[in-house]
Amino acid sequence: MEQRIKGTTGLMMLIGSPVGHSGSPAMYNFSFQHHGLDYAYMAFDIKEEQVADALAAMRLFKMRGGNVTMPCKNEAARQMDELSPAARIIGAVNTIVNEDGKLTGHITDGIGFVRNLQEHGVEVKGKKLVVLGAGGAATAVQVQCALEGAKAITIFNADDPFLDRARSTAEKLKTEVPGCEVKVFCLDGQEKLREEADADILVNATLIGMKPHDGQSLVTDKSIFRPDLVVADVVYNPMETKLIKEAREAGCAKTIGGSGMLLWQGAAAYKLFTGLDMPTDEYQEYQKRCEDGADGK
Repeated sequence: MEQRIKGTTGLMMLIGSPVGHSGSPAMYNFSFQHHGLDYAYMAFDIKEEQVADALAAMRLFKMRGGNVTMPCKNEAARQMDELSPAARIIGAVNTIVNEDGKLTGHITDGIGFVRNLQEHGVEVKGKKLVVLGAGGAATAVQVQCALEGAKAITIFNADDPFLDRARSTAEKLKTEVPGCEVKVFCLDGQEKLREEADADILVNATLIGMKPHDGQSLVTDKSIFRPDLVVADVVYNPMETKLIKEAREAGCAKTIGGSGMLLWQGAAAYKLFTGLDMPTDEYQEYQKRCEDGADGK
């Protein structure tokens, strides 16, 4: 039997709650084995008030780093010694790198989104985007696209507390990335969305479309879909949301689901941990073999 855990094995971790469903341990441990790296990655169910203790353990155990999921992303950012530009603007981290006890926080969700677009031949530089949503994933998308050179970003959100977050993000980006025009509107109908839909890229960055909301879409006026419009979703379950399906059927230039964003945000974190490119092709092949085996194929 292959020996994986030794006296020299370094530990990395995912913290958040819940974490039992996470695919991160499988993805990172596969990648460590592929590259012959002496690390093991485990998930720990950590509540927000336990973050400081978890990060003290990261230092004590000399972990190379780890990932953070909800509800711990904001508290983890407050505990960092240093933040990447995107993490500083957003005030949240999903990746931590430990350099001899100095913890630097990064947010790779937006990086994963941009890379997913690039994998489909779409660049954000110089483009106008409409982003639906102002939660954590949406904010990461907005900030990273602005940092990547987007010309304009229009944010739509329902009239809820996240609308104030969108306005705050717009103010921050006005200072941090003045070359990107950011506007915020309340999504209380399709009329204003239709007015702003002369964009290059339309993004759903909400939970609408994800199970159990998989029969829903925030775009009900299908005239918004144009042949030159790229439509992207951050939702990855189901693989094809109602938004993506209807945009594809309407003949939009490209329709891009969220599974690639999930993969590439993990790959960005892996690069920060190891300096190596995650073996994404090999991992996807491994996943498919596992799924085929589970289906009895």
